[in-house]
Amino acid sequence: MLQMPDDRENGQMPAAVINRADYVAPAYWIDTVDLCFDLDPAKTRVLNRMKLRRNPDVPAQPLKLDGEELNLARVLVNGQGTSFRMEGSRLVLDNLPDDFELEIFTTTCPAKNTKLMGLYVSNDSFFTQCEAEGFRRITYFLDRPDVMASYSVTLRADKALYPVLLSNGNLVEQGMLEDGTNGPRHFARWVDPHKKPSYLFALVAGQLVSREQRITSRAGKEHTLQVYVRPGDLDKTEHAMNSLMHSVAWDEARFGLPLDLERFMIVATSDFNMGAMENKGLNIFNTKYVLANQATATDTDYSNIESVVGHEYFHHWTGNRITCRDWFQLSLKEGLTVFRDQEFSQDLCGEASARAVKRIEDVRVLRTAQFPEDAGPMAHPVRPDSYIEISNFYTVTIYEKGAEVVRMMQTLVGRKGFASGMTLYFERHDGSAVTCDDFAQAIADANPGSDLSRLLPQFKRWYSQAGTPRVHAQGVYDAAARTYTLTLAQSCAPTAGQPVKEPFVIPVGLGLLGADGADLPLQLAHEAAAAGTSRTVVLTQASETLTFVNVDAEPVPSILRGFTAPVVLEFDYTDAQLLHLLAHDSDPFNRWEAGQRLAVRRAIKSIAAVAYPVDAAPLDDAYVAAMRSVLHHPGLDAAFKELVLTLPSEIYLAEQLDVVDPQRIHAVREAMRQQLAVALAGDWQQVYETNQDTGAYIPDPASSGRRALAGMALSQLCLAAMTTGDTVWPGKTLQRFKDAGNMTDRFNALSALVSSGHPLAAQALTKFHAMFKDEALVIDKWFGLQASAPDRGGNILPAVRQLMKHPDFSLRNPNRARSVISTYCQANPAAFHRTDAAGYVFWSDRVMELDAINPQVAARLARALDRWSKLAEPYRSAAREAIARVAAKTDLSKDTLEVVTRALAD
Repeated sequence: MLQMPDDRENGQMPAAVINRADYVAPAYWIDTVDLCFDLDPAKTRVLNRMKLRRNPDVPAQPLKLDGEELNLARVLVNGQGTSFRMEGSRLVLDNLPDDFELEIFTTTCPAKNTKLMGLYVSNDSFFTQCEAEGFRRITYFLDRPDVMASYSVTLRADKALYPVLLSNGNLVEQGMLEDGTNGPRHFARWVDPHKKPSYLFALVAGQLVSREQRITSRAGKEHTLQVYVRPGDLDKTEHAMNSLMHSVAWDEARFGLPLDLERFMIVATSDFNMGAMENKGLNIFNTKYVLANQATATDTDYSNIESVVGHEYFHHWTGNRITCRDWFQLSLKEGLTVFRDQEFSQDLCGEASARAVKRIEDVRVLRTAQFPEDAGPMAHPVRPDSYIEISNFYTVTIYEKGAEVVRMMQTLVGRKGFASGMTLYFERHDGSAVTCDDFAQAIADANPGSDLSRLLPQFKRWYSQAGTPRVHAQGVYDAAARTYTLTLAQSCAPTAGQPVKEPFVIPVGLGLLGADGADLPLQLAHEAAAAGTSRTVVLTQASETLTFVNVDAEPVPSILRGFTAPVVLEFDYTDAQLLHLLAHDSDPFNRWEAGQRLAVRRAIKSIAAVAYPVDAAPLDDAYVAAMRSVLHHPGLDAAFKELVLTLPSEIYLAEQLDVVDPQRIHAVREAMRQQLAVALAGDWQQVYETNQDTGAYIPDPASSGRRALAGMALSQLCLAAMTTGDTVWPGKTLQRFKDAGNMTDRFNALSALVSSGHPLAAQALTKFHAMFKDEALVIDKWFGLQASAPDRGGNILPAVRQLMKHPDFSLRNPNRARSVISTYCQANPAAFHRTDAAGYVFWSDRVMELDAINPQVAARLARALDRWSKLAEPYRSAAREAIARVAAKTDLSKDTLEVVTRALAD
């Protein structure tokens, strides 16, 4: 559906709500688009020649083309001048023939485009970002995903300033033009052989260098892969190129999906609102997800680059060849592609233990970010029903929860069945703009005997119902009958516009552990014999009961193995049962989860206690002993140990409470952290000595895990030193910082000093900045580390204000703004939620300041107070006042307006 013009900016009317139910096909189709750009930062000229035809399935009506901040110079129909009118920002043409050629000439000023949507300038180079509705800022167009056209693009520019000219598809012609006022000019013409929607258009022009690799596909076809960066960054592109080659090979091997272009390009820019963009054949990336070498990038950076490069490449088919009918179907491409990049990363891990660590990391993101979203004012289904600004719905619900919905499909049909469903999906819909229903139907139809096929209408409630379901489990053992009865019940809390939720289809992975820790054979009452030790049952009713027979002693149930569904599991485990699972469960996820449950239980008990200040030793001996056992367990990988020993975050703990006191949560978690540091001091020393040397730097899972555990040990030893007065380990940490041969070890040491609040942190921070002052991404880390440091007596907000005055800080660069402001407001709860409300005042000032520059960045920052209604007083009233202050701003963008308006309605 076409977006309504936003006249609220002129004070005339509120922003319009776009509803999924109102979708209608476009009145016209665009078959071909021929674009010619004369690139100039102050005045770029765009000539747009299109061939259009009337859609016979839609009643005759005027052609309405979207446009924003364009200077219109000429409109021709079939080569002749024509009358037109403007409706808000739309160009409207009446009385058109059924088939015609339309020529539109416009100009725009990329240098003033601080929104970074459409055509803009970054570091003296041109870039575009058109998803979701940025193409209308380049030329007038039917800027909607179901209008797919063939594009040819000619770029003309000053050769000295812009020697590299790139666009989608294949380069078919290039050469010199007549000299301009500043010297030689040149051109390049690109043709995309595949139809695409306007949001996948891209161009890049500037002084760039590239790493190039020729590859041969399984089918024997040759392709050129290129990674473009600014001069001086070429040495940081090897990992991105390797990740791209792995992605191409994996997609062809796993799903039979080959690269279909002669050339595939990645271009990195430091000014980018998102992580990366899958423009057909010309991916534009945030430098954060391209640039890496061992001196400047951490293991996490390497992992993220691999994942994001894979994600954008996999869009080549799931998003580009088949795209969304409308933006409500966004998860059709994003949820599916997140699932694909998760599977890609797990497959590259190789070892089962490394795959398990990746799965736990993915679930941790879901539970700390998406579950709160499902419970807050911005809650929406995986397929939303309405929006004001579509950019606000590029969310963890669309992406990560959408990926879990796809994963459940694979669980219900099996890995091979899912691959067959993908094949059918492409056979049916290649080259089309379709819906989430079309995808689900293809997976089900390819597997006619599956649970998905049988339950498809009910399963699709995952697309239509918002909220996080809760599975309530209860087990009863009958010693006389040798049976164990497990009852599973599901519920889902009301969300805005959805007071009643129908039952979901929930696959639940199950196992039973005996007293010796071994998995028991599983046999249900109606079965003739036991079948394996782990299985997946499918919960479809409000409540269902399973009776396992031939169970000789009361077992410990292991429920939701592998996190088979995005739900909250409620089971009244005893501490002894959780300790048993932590020690013995063969399922790595549930083993980790047992440790998390033990920690959460102790944290909540201490948070709820009347005593203030909090108990200095909130952890009992049994928990500390269990953590010691994990640290010394010879069969567990270092990466898994690091995950188990990491306490639940303050944000996750807050979501377990009805009323949230951020300061008390922080105090309790810090006390837990301090206690583990001191109680396990000898163990941490041994762990560090065992894991500190990983040899020549390789960012593989095993080496990365050892570096992570060694880094955790240093952090704990520095923290313990603040209590004991020890000077040895802080000194060793500073030396480690100075001598480190890679960024992971160096930054872990720096983080250990900063997070413990040790006096040596100041000189380390100064030295770090001096070492890397010319590396923008490293300086982002430097800013972010200080903004995220544990708050001690309210010291972080003044530090953040000082960081904003630093010469290297820029509010206009999204990476830099996020590193300081978003980190403080969204990742440092105790520092942000101050009793004097100063954090909220800072937040409201920054949201309004950013909104005038870059509404997308502002709207994401605005979500820092999504959960304000859960706060205890005095935080609650002060937070609401801050939100209301932002909402009262008369010229607020619709991006930010939607967020704060929904927050106030919560």
